[in-house]
Amino acid sequence: MQQILVIDNDIALCRLVTEYLEPNGYQVETVYDSTMGAERALSGEHALAVLDYTLPGMNGLELLRRIRAHSRLPIVMLSACGDEVERIIGLQVGADDYLAKPFNPLELVARIEAVLRRTQIDLEPKPARQMVVVGDLEINGLTRTVRRAGKIVKLTFIEYSLLEQLLSAPGQILERARIVRDVLHRELSPLDRSIDTHMSNLRRKLGHQVNGVERIRTVRSVGYIYASPNGGE
Repeated sequence: MQQILVIDNDIALCRLVTEYLEPNGYQVETVYDSTMGAERALSGEHALAVLDYTLPGMNGLELLRRIRAHSRLPIVMLSACGDEVERIIGLQVGADDYLAKPFNPLELVARIEAVLRRTQIDLEPKPARQMVVVGDLEINGLTRTVRRAGKIVKLTFIEYSLLEQLLSAPGQILERARIVRDVLHRELSPLDRSIDTHMSNLRRKLGHQVNGVERIRTVRSVGYIYASPNGGE
């Protein structure tokens, strides 16, 4: 049985989340402060953590940074604000997904299951292409490492999966709906901008240009194109 850690000082919400998660086969541990939350998140005992943005003492963003410095534990962040800047910062720091309060508990369960499926797929050994080289990038499918011009680039699970998708078809348009299905394991919704934020993080880490052209180009209302090996599209 997979264990889910919920870090939120809203006791009623923790109970509600527990009521919805346990019937779906999860064991839930609830923590109401950031100090204990950091200790439990780094214990290695949980499959995923649900983390509230607003916590007494060390806030959720600071706690997320502390966790990410030592662990790749999948994390779904919650926020009562729903502010887009908060969402972007949370995803940049390393959250795997983000949900604004109030939310439908069934949607939270669906998001958790999607993140867990994605994490499991990312961890499964892939007998396919072990090494892919496109332009100045080299990705190793066995070790899930990425090098740009010979230097290691640290990517999150999602960013690595996005890059893998893009490099599978350089110079070709990949539709956003397909990317969301393949990488986030859910259907694209009109207001869901998570994939755009992850793509922006990927651009920042890899560099915005390669061979003098835009490395990852957005095709408005359609999807994305990774620059072809010769520097064109």
